[in-house]
Amino acid sequence: MCVALPGRVLSISENHAKVDSSGNIVDVHTGAVTAAPGDYVLVHAGCAIEVLTREDAEEILSVFSELEQA
Repeated sequence: MCVALPGRVLSISENHAKVDSSGNIVDVHTGAVTAAPGDYVLVHAGCAIEVLTREDAEEILSVFSELEQA
């Protein structure tokens, strides 16, 4: 099973972004979405696949946190 994780865009350069995903800074390809620094994106296999609201990103992270505790 594959999982997509949310993260906050820190910076963008052409079709790539630095994204903070739970404190981990990852390089993400952004060719499939239009995102800006400060936006939240859903990342799967190194690619941003959707721009999220902050609330949606926090809800997803909360669910993962609950699963880790179970």
